[in-house]
Amino acid sequence: MTTYLVDANILIAAHNTYYSLTRVPEFWAWLLHHAEAGRIKMPAETMDEIKEGTGDAEKDELFAWLQGDGVKAALLLNEEVDLNLVQEVVALGYAPDLNEVELVKIGRDPFLIAYGRADPADRCVVSNEKSAPAALRSKRKVPDICGQFGVPCCDVFGLLGALNFSTAWKPGA
Repeated sequence: MTTYLVDANILIAAHNTYYSLTRVPEFWAWLLHHAEAGRIKMPAETMDEIKEGTGDAEKDELFAWLQGDGVKAALLLNEEVDLNLVQEVVALGYAPDLNEVELVKIGRDPFLIAYGRADPADRCVVSNEKSAPAALRSKRKVPDICGQFGVPCCDVFGLLGALNFSTAWKPGA
């Protein structure tokens, strides 16, 4: 079984654009269903990026959803990152001498990729970033770095196809 490791941009973009929580609740129920089954997970470091949006459940509908009804527990990838893998991703995937501004720009992406590297035969990183093979240093994109390290990667639509999302989806179907 492949475990899909979702980047924060997957949930943020879905909520803010094409699958808002109130307009397409089927997507969020489907996501939770697959999280509970272990097919979709989110590393804690990546999950923190959603909290950094506002961190206020009264003002941020996505953050409130993440905090409610066992969602966070189901979605959370419950393991510690291998810091050696994170360091390799930064040094070899981005650059060994990134400055503070560049480190802020890459955010938590090295953690997401490191979790994928921990078990590339059974994991796929899911990110909405678009490949930019000519980009250098902190401008490199998740799909390109995943490719460099042999980690499968897809975008949200690849995930939807792989796990057969439909707005007619129902638990147990």
